Amino acid sequence: METVIAFIIIFGSLVFFHELGHFLFAKKAGIMVREFAIGFGPKILAIRKKETLYTIRILPLGGYVRMAGEDFDTVELLPGYRVGLELNDLDQVEKIYLNREISNPNILFLETESADLSKDLFIEGYDEEGELVKYDVSREAIIYEKGQETLIAPYDRQFDSKPLVSRILTIFAGPLFNFILAFFIFLALGLINGVPKNEPIIDEVVSDSPAYEAGMEAGDYITEVDGTPVDKWTEFTEIIQEKPGENVQVKVNRAGEIVTMTMIPSVVEDSGHKFGQIGVKYKPEFEKSPIKALKYGATETGTWIKRIFDLLGQLVTGKFSIDALSGPVGIYKATGDMAQHGVFTLMNWAAILSINLGIMNLLPLPALDGGRLLFFLFEGLRGKPVDKQKEGMVHFVGIMLLMVLMLVVTWNDIQRFFF
Repeated sequence: METVIAFIIIFGSLVFFHELGHFLFAKKAGIMVREFAIGFGPKILAIRKKETLYTIRILPLGGYVRMAGEDFDTVELLPGYRVGLELNDLDQVEKIYLNREISNPNILFLETESADLSKDLFIEGYDEEGELVKYDVSREAIIYEKGQETLIAPYDRQFDSKPLVSRILTIFAGPLFNFILAFFIFLALGLINGVPKNEPIIDEVVSDSPAYEAGMEAGDYITEVDGTPVDKWTEFTEIIQEKPGENVQVKVNRAGEIVTMTMIPSVVEDSGHKFGQIGVKYKPEFEKSPIKALKYGATETGTWIKRIFDLLGQLVTGKFSIDALSGPVGIYKATGDMAQHGVFTLMNWAAILSINLGIMNLLPLPALDGGRLLFFLFEGLRGKPVDKQKEGMVHFVGIMLLMVLMLVVTWNDIQRFFF
């Protein structure tokens, strides 16, 4: 139960901040947001505030911000369609009923001849006496159909009506907010728990390990690895991990004396990826400073962005196997493991996941934010947008491929953790 709660809180928070980025920038650009949803599937909770419906849905595996003008959002009244109209004091249409059987003396019935609920905002048709009449439509008109209410979206409130820069910022804001969230989590860790000194000092040497056999001792201060100066523990471990089975020369400061040692890191394999290990332990020490906490938040965010991009590069070049990728099951399992090590470890894990979510969404793949940004790039180069039907087809294919990939990584997770 602890794992379930931790997973829902962490993943829900990451999705919330991602969608919040889209939402705030859409509102800033004047785009009508029809729904702000956390999760997918049937609604658990729904609250309407002005023009936006805020929902929590049953599957906590994502979310979305539904903006006016996207996909099949617009309503088109075709000639011959019978509608009921309710007018306001200015004789503008404020309510449009698409149900064919309505009993209300205040409603006017028309057989539609032509209508525009986006740009010109009018409805023209034949009334009960067969006379052709035309009514202006209020910008706040509501469409009623089968118990559902939909506020019309004048063209200037639709996503596609906005300048290219505004659309780019609205889509990019989702991943951006994931990076911002990660920064604030690292900042909070630095303020509450302190900033790791990260000094490359050996705390313990494991017996019968490569480091033990080379003569390394507790208290040694690492200064250089294979000619590369080292002043952080993370720099030291990264170099060692990249050299499994290779000769490595390490220089340490031991009580003021520089000692040079040669060792061969053991080859350790995890999820199809090999890395080096020499058998030493590190005892983290922390210091509290608001200035250093700010720096820590920024540097950790930048470091993990670089690491994840490096990992993606290895995936493309074949150095990292797709079998090592994890989906929701793997993230759930890892979240449970992290929860056992305390709240600070869990917070650190949440920051890494937030960065990962931001980067994954920026990949130039159909159906992701990066795919949409790629189409905006084409629009900027061509001077006109890509045909909506073609773009929609590309995104549809992308969704199918992403679903296949999700099934593959989920199956990998199931085999890895349960068989």
